[in-house]
Amino acid sequence: MLTEQQKAQYAKDGYLMLPDLVTQPEREALIARAYEIIEEDNLEQAARFSTIDRAQINNAYFLGSAETIRCFFEEEAFSPEGELLQPRAQSINKIGHALHDLDPVFKRFAQRPEFGDIARDLGLSQPSLYQTMVIFKQPRIGGEVTWHQDATFFYTEPSSVITYWFALEDATLQNGCLWLEPGGHQGPLRERYLCEQGDLSMRPLSDQPWPTASGTPMPVKAGSLLVFHGHLPHYSAPNRSDKSRIALTFHVVDGACEYAPENWLQRGRLGSFSL
Repeated sequence: MLTEQQKAQYAKDGYLMLPDLVTQPEREALIARAYEIIEEDNLEQAARFSTIDRAQINNAYFLGSAETIRCFFEEEAFSPEGELLQPRAQSINKIGHALHDLDPVFKRFAQRPEFGDIARDLGLSQPSLYQTMVIFKQPRIGGEVTWHQDATFFYTEPSSVITYWFALEDATLQNGCLWLEPGGHQGPLRERYLCEQGDLSMRPLSDQPWPTASGTPMPVKAGSLLVFHGHLPHYSAPNRSDKSRIALTFHVVDGACEYAPENWLQRGRLGSFSL
């Protein structure tokens, strides 16, 4: 699937851009299904999601999403009186986290053989898809996602997680594209996100600062796939524009590695989803 040049670039920079990997019909079907899920969900128990103030996250609702499909509101979706400021379809931060297991549209997409080929070309012997998310960066209220590394949340020994970031719409500087630190995957893992007896906490591992002054913006055209290493620092700014930015993400780990029992997401009854 990948050329030797592409593998070398990934090893050097920690990411790889693969253009035109998702067809327009696929994108349209995935987006349409995401909006159907929002309308089907009664949202009575839906929680807000924030990477800035994790205390806002409802732990029970969040942990329960590991093996089902749940919607999470944008942090700024509500007025002080608790009323939605925009229609519900423009108020959701993300849908997660078992779309590839439980929804036929997303499952069919996840079963494309190229996705397993990419992971094996990047060194995973048993690619296992642990998490899917539709991430909305909603117009005007799309929240900031602070600098982080995905291996913080998907810790294996040795480290193995790879992120697939599919642009379902154009991601631009105006609507909150990702920022990356090229080569930053060669640095240490700075934090671990732990779940211990239902309590969630972030444990510092390194005092190396985040690349707030050296990040590189990464606009992505709709239909392209951005693949990056689990140690690669990345961030996205708020969306204050009038254009949405919708992405689909996979988190893929090597089933041959030891998956930490302290990770928040455990696959339990769903078992392994092999690519």
